[in-house]
Amino acid sequence: VNTNNSLTHSKLVWKQYTTLKGLETIAPLVRSVEETPEPISTDVHGTIPSWINGSLLRNGPGKFEFGNTHYNHWFDGMAMMHQFRISEGQVTYMSRFLHSDAYTKNSEQDRIVMSEFGTLAMPDPCKNFFQRFLSRFPTDNASVSFVKYKSDYYVSTETNFMYRINPETLETLEKVDWSKFIAVNGATAHPHYDPDGTTYNMGNSYGSKGALYNIIRVPPEKSEAKDTLQAAKVLCSIVPKDKSHPSYYHSFAMSENYVVFIEQPIKMDLLKIVTCKLRGKALSEGIYWDPKLETVFHLVNKHTGEVSSVKYHAKAFSTFHQINAFEEDGFLMLDMCCSDDGQAINNYLIQNLRKSGDALDEVYNATCRAFPRRFVLPLHVTSETPTGQNLNTRVSSQATCVKTRQDKVFCQHEDLHGDDLYEFGGLEFPMINYSRCNTRPYRYFYGCGFRHMVGDSLLKMDLKDKTFKVWYQKGFYPSEPVFVPSPDAKDEDDGVILSVVLTPSQDKGTFLLVLDGKTFEELGRANVPVDMAYGFHGTYASA
Repeated sequence: VNTNNSLTHSKLVWKQYTTLKGLETIAPLVRSVEETPEPISTDVHGTIPSWINGSLLRNGPGKFEFGNTHYNHWFDGMAMMHQFRISEGQVTYMSRFLHSDAYTKNSEQDRIVMSEFGTLAMPDPCKNFFQRFLSRFPTDNASVSFVKYKSDYYVSTETNFMYRINPETLETLEKVDWSKFIAVNGATAHPHYDPDGTTYNMGNSYGSKGALYNIIRVPPEKSEAKDTLQAAKVLCSIVPKDKSHPSYYHSFAMSENYVVFIEQPIKMDLLKIVTCKLRGKALSEGIYWDPKLETVFHLVNKHTGEVSSVKYHAKAFSTFHQINAFEEDGFLMLDMCCSDDGQAINNYLIQNLRKSGDALDEVYNATCRAFPRRFVLPLHVTSETPTGQNLNTRVSSQATCVKTRQDKVFCQHEDLHGDDLYEFGGLEFPMINYSRCNTRPYRYFYGCGFRHMVGDSLLKMDLKDKTFKVWYQKGFYPSEPVFVPSPDAKDEDDGVILSVVLTPSQDKGTFLLVLDGKTFEELGRANVPVDMAYGFHGTYASA
C-alpha cells in the first residue's frame, strides 16, 4: 500500500480508526493458570522447519490472586516462565512459576504479603508499625522478560532483583541483586548486546542528592564459573532535569558507538513513592504524565562514557520499546514505538482488561496507540553549526532537526508507516533480526498490531516503501514476535517468526505459530493443550 504522509490526512485517518465497537472480551487471558512443570507434546499442523533447534522462552504474569486477595494491575501477576522446545519439526511445552520470594511468601500465607507495582499488600496484624513499613519492597517478581548476562539466562523485571534460570528445566537457580555489584537500585528488562556479548543496561540510583540515571556495562565473560554480575560497572551517570521527579523508562536505545537515553514526560514523584505504604497507596500512584514537558534524548559514548553536551529535544511523547538505532552519514537514526500520551500504563488495570461490552470498548478507545517513528539526530553539532535551519541532509528522510541554541537541537519525527497502519491500531512489541541488524541500517521490523488491549495481529514492516504484511485471524491474540534467522540466511528476512497465540473463546486454545519471515505466510503451528495468560517478552535460545 502506498503511503500518503500528509499530516492532515493522517489526522483524519487517526480519527477514523480511533473508535472501535464490539470488542471481544479477553478476560480469560488475564486469569490465573496452572503450571505445566514437565514437558508435554504438542499437536503440530503444517510443517515446522527441521533446522529450528532451540527453545522459545517467554515470561509474563500467570497468577493474579492468593486466597481472597487479588492484584490490581496486569504488571503485578506472579511471573510464569514458558518453554517451547523445538527440534526436528516437533514441539514440547512446559511452564513453571518463578520461585521468587514474593511467590513463596504469598503461597505460604495464602494471601498477598508483598506489594507490587499496582497493589499494596495488606499489613500483617502480627507486625508493629516499623516492621510493616520496612517489609520488603521493591518486588523480586521478575515477570517481564528473559535476558542474558555472561551466557547465563535470567528473568528480569525493573527492580534490583533478577533470577538466574536453567533454560532447559525452567528451574529457579539463584537470586541476584544488582545493588550488591554496582550502585543502582534497579535495571531495565531490556538490555542491549554487542556482538562480543558485552551487555549494556540502564538503572536508576537514589541518594541524598536525588536520583541519577546510570548507564551500565557488563563484560561478556566470567572469571569464575559461579560469576553473575561481577565486574559490572557504571559507565556514566546522567542528572535528571528534576532530581525529585525523574522520568520512568522501560528501555533505551543503542547504536554502534552510543547509548541513547530517552528522558520522557512519564514522571516519578519520589516523595509519593517513598511514602506510598505510609499513605496506604500503591507505588503506581506516584507515576504520572506531564505533557507540558519535552522529551529529551541524551547521547552517551559507549567507549568513553562521555555524555554529549548537546541535548536533542522533541515534543512530549512516551515510548516503551525501541526498534533500532544506527549511525550513517554523520547522523544517528533512532527508531521506536511512540505514543502522544503517556497514560496508557494506567489503563492496564486487571479490572479493565476483564471488562466486556461497552465498558471494554470505552477503555480501549481511551488508550492512546503507539506508532513507529524515526528521529534523526545530527552527531557533529558545534558552535559553527547554523541555527534555525533543518540539519537533516538525508534526501530520503522527512524528519527534521533544527539547532535552536548552542546545546539544543529540536527534532521532529518521520512516520515509519503509511496511513493503513492506523487501521491495525498501531504497532508495539517491535522485533528485528537482532544478531544481524542491531545498531546497523536495516529494512524490516516485526510487531503486534493493537486493535485490542493486547496484540490481535502480527505485522511485518518494510522500511523501503513503508508497506507491511499482516497475519490476522479473528479471535486470535498473538504475542510479541521473535525472529529466528535460518542457518544459511542470505537476506535479512531469511528465517521464521515465532509467536504464541491465545484464543480466549476456546478452552485450551493455545498454539505456537511459525511464520515464514520473508512471505509472512504460516508454515505450521503446534497446538498446546493448556490455558495460558497473555505474557510480555521472551527470547529464542538456540540449542
